[in-house]
Parts: sequence; C-alpha cells; structure tokens
Amino acid sequence: MAEQVDVVVIGMGPGGEHVAGRLAESGLSVVGVEAELVGGECPYWGCVPSKMMIRAGNLLAEARRVPGMAGAVRVEPDWAPVAGRIRDEATDDWNDQVAADRFTGKGGRLARGRGRLAGPGRVVVDGPGGGEFQARLGVVVATGTKPSVPPVPGLAEVPFWTNRDVVAAKEVPRSLTVLGGGAIGLELAQVLARFGTRVEVVEAMAGLLPSEEPEAGELLVKVLRRDGVVARTGARATGVRHHGDTFTVTLESGDDVTADRLLVATGRRVDLTDLGLETVGLDPGARALPVDGRLLAAPGLWGVGDVTGHGAFTHVAMYEAEIVVRAVLGEPGPAADYRALPRVTFTDPEVGAVGLTERQAREKGLRVRTGLAQVPASTRGWIHKAGNEGLVKLVEDVDRGVLVGATTIGPAGGEVMYGLAVAVQAGVPVEALRHMIYAYPTFHRGVEEALADLRSGDTPE
Repeated sequence: MAEQVDVVVIGMGPGGEHVAGRLAESGLSVVGVEAELVGGECPYWGCVPSKMMIRAGNLLAEARRVPGMAGAVRVEPDWAPVAGRIRDEATDDWNDQVAADRFTGKGGRLARGRGRLAGPGRVVVDGPGGGEFQARLGVVVATGTKPSVPPVPGLAEVPFWTNRDVVAAKEVPRSLTVLGGGAIGLELAQVLARFGTRVEVVEAMAGLLPSEEPEAGELLVKVLRRDGVVARTGARATGVRHHGDTFTVTLESGDDVTADRLLVATGRRVDLTDLGLETVGLDPGARALPVDGRLLAAPGLWGVGDVTGHGAFTHVAMYEAEIVVRAVLGEPGPAADYRALPRVTFTDPEVGAVGLTERQAREKGLRVRTGLAQVPASTRGWIHKAGNEGLVKLVEDVDRGVLVGATTIGPAGGEVMYGLAVAVQAGVPVEALRHMIYAYPTFHRGVEEALADLRSGDTPE
C-alpha cells in the first residue's frame, strides 16, 4: 500500500527545495525526493562555486591592471585557496547534510533515491529512502537538467570534463580545450586562463554567446584574447580522440586543437525519460515538461525549474516555485510572465541581458529600433580605464514605444541591467525613461546615452 501524503516533490534543487520547504512550513505533509545532493546543481557545481572561482580570477585581473594606474604589483596565481574555499565554504566537501537538515527542520521528509510517477499522484522512489507514496494534493517535478553532450564522433569514448569536474579540480590543467562558447564555457575558460591555463574555445556557431546580442560575442572575443584565450567561432568539431595525456579535437576545417583536458560546455538538456510521465498521459520524449501559466502539466502535477524549458537559471526555478506554492495552497497571484527574463554571463566584463534580443524581436514581427552606447566612451568608463570594456544596447518596440529587450556589458553589467529589467517588465514608456535623472558619473548612465542613440535612429518602415 502506498503511503498517503499531501505533496511529493521529485528533485530537490533550488526550485524543488523551495517548494517542498514552503509547503512543509505551511503544515502539509511533504516528501522531497532527491537522488544526489539536496540543493541541486547550483550550490555544489554551478552558481555558487563557479562565482567563487570568478571572484578569484577577477582579483588577479584587477591586480594586473595596477601598473600605469596605481603603482606596481607582482601577481602569483595560486589555485589552492580557491579549491579550499569551494570545498569548505560552498559545498562542505560536497556534503548536503546542512541542506537536508534545513528541509526536515521545516517538517518535511527526505526520501533518498530516484522518483518516478506510477499514475496520478503516485510516486515510487527507488533507493535507500525508497517507498511508494500517494499524494493527495499533487506531485511537483523539479528534476533539472544534465550536461548536453553533442554527437561528435569519439567524444563519448574519452574522459572529458563537465562543469562539475572543473569546480572540483584541486589544481588547474596546463592546457584546456573548451567545446562550447556559451555562458558556462566562457566563464570557466576565462577563470582558468587567469590562473595560468592555456585555453582554446571551440564554438560551432558564428559568434560567442550565440543566444545573446552579436555585439556581446564580438566584444568577448577581444577581451578573452587579452587573457590569453583563443576563441574559434564557426568551428564545428568533427572528431575527438584521447591518447596518453592529450585530447585532440579535429575541426571541420581540418585543424586539430590539442590540450591536456577537454571541457564539454555545450549547454544543458532536460531528460524526462525515466520519470514515468506516460502513466499520466504525458510524453516522456518531450524536450521539456509542457506546463501552463500556473506551471500545471496535468491535473495534480506541476513542473518547476529547468524541466519546464523556460531557462536553466536558479532565479527562474525560484520564481516558478513561488507560483506552484500558491497554486497548491490555493492562494491568489499572477501567472508566470517571462517577458523580462533576466540573465547574466559572469565573465569580465559581465554580460547582463533581459527580454528579447534584436533578432528575436524581429522574428516576432515587431517593428524594432535599437540604441547603442559604448561604456569606454562614457565619463565613468574613462575614469575606470583598465577593464572598462562594455556597451549598452536597447531594443524598442516602435509601435508601443516601450523596450522589449536590453543588454548591458561592462563592470557590474549584471547589476546595471536591473533598471532595464524593471522597464521591460513594467512596460515603462521610452519617453519616460528619457526624462529620468541618471546619477553622474555611473555606469548605468550609459542607458541615457543609449536612449539618445535610440532617438537618433531611423524609424522602421
């Protein structure tokens, strides 16, 4: 007989843990199911430890910018403090006891193992905390994503790294090939290069950060080159081999790229195949769990986080988690709204973006006008000098007179993006933005300059 509970949450990453904890605090009987570590990818192998690495790399870069501005300095990179901080402060040596206790302390019950649906509201857990549960109110699926490995001949047969291996590394490799020029690949490439690794990035698309504005990728190519990173774009891998201590990636052009380590950072993918979705009438082969504005996938079944296909970001998972909590508790609140979805690539300079890119807006049939301002040309950029690369790009829906997207690149680019995220979300008229007061001299003052460029642009037909 299945044990009767109120809610079962399959997957205790950021979104799942938040849902499970909030519902348990409300007095419901909640079972959280997790096969790996409570907290998921973000605190152990993603957001938190990677930003510790980035912080360390940025400190080295800033120190190297001292000559010509503030005297002289000698920089000697040492990975040991970084690895120690990740082990001791971020991950507790990849032990989730604190997170598990946090959940059970709220009244929840943790089931260690892999959960799968066995019919409406019914979940079977295979593992040491196994069992069968019947959820009276419903089931929440929050199983996240896994690294996407492209079908390059030979790749599956070699011991390549993923982001997990880089984060757990006790020392940096002498050389590294990064397959993939997206956010994860570029962040890690820059960090390791600053600690002395010879890094080459191989990206099949025409530019780096292919899902963002092309200006972002063009700028990062130049910046990364100064860190010693070689970026090959429009370079498709046709084969991979490993011999001794060397990985060799063969490109479509016939060139070979060799290194001591190979990092595969070609994105992440949803895997629904082992969740038993067919028992509730859903397609286990779908690219993502189809949900409505309340994150409902089927009667009594909700999705949260990466699995919904709305973006593999912790902040999306937490946002969706609150919607599901309200739905389960019967509380009022708005449906999900992704028009101002923010994202940040934590390279140096940071790339902040919100809403639609110019290309995406045009593909939606919008009449678009853009405005562009260069950070180095601004007063703050001139003052900042070394490390001042960046720009602000605005995308306006001309017919409505509002911004539908924006990109802010530069020192603290992710922070500068916040005000533009509010403008996109609230539909603030561009004319209202033009008549605001922008503090001087700040990086965000570049928004005012981009608005001026927006005004000077030709009105689309």
